[in-house]
Amino acid sequence: MQPSTFIIQQSLFIILRNHLTFNFKSDCMNKEELVIKMVIAEWQKQNARLDKLLETLSEEQLKAETAPGRNSGIYLVGHLAAVNDGMLPLLGFGEKLHPELANIFLTNPDKSSLSRPSLDELKNYWKEINAKLSQHIIELKPEEWFTRHTAVSEEDFAKEPHRNKLNIIINRTNHQSYHLGQLAYLK
Repeated sequence: MQPSTFIIQQSLFIILRNHLTFNFKSDCMNKEELVIKMVIAEWQKQNARLDKLLETLSEEQLKAETAPGRNSGIYLVGHLAAVNDGMLPLLGFGEKLHPELANIFLTNPDKSSLSRPSLDELKNYWKEINAKLSQHIIELKPEEWFTRHTAVSEEDFAKEPHRNKLNIIINRTNHQSYHLGQLAYLK
């Protein structure tokens, strides 16, 4: 089994496990719609958890490294904002809102001497980016979730149909959850 296949299967298992108590009528939605709803609900839950954690951590706490020699909390906030900003073009939702974040928080490490936005600016970017993503996510039709994202060619997608828009949400939810765990150490 390919590592990426294992991660996807593990992610779906976690999402399904977390939503076993989900109240639905089987005649109201098909299985694809149910899976989409569960994946999006998990993404929204991770966003809400991060929002709540950011409200409780002080700037001083976020300046600290999550572990010795690791990234600071502020860097991770910028990193997560940059990753979510990159989801906009990847999902076909338009251009990045803050393309400058990619160089600072994706291309370069925490300890680079690049000028960075303030914590308040990063928090505002985080909220702005997620509001735009959420707007597009709720407008996307169920069948569109299983179409290719913009980083995969039609030829490759024909061979690997799992490289779809829903998989991007699963992947980014796991990524965000990982960094949320790191940020929790700053409490």
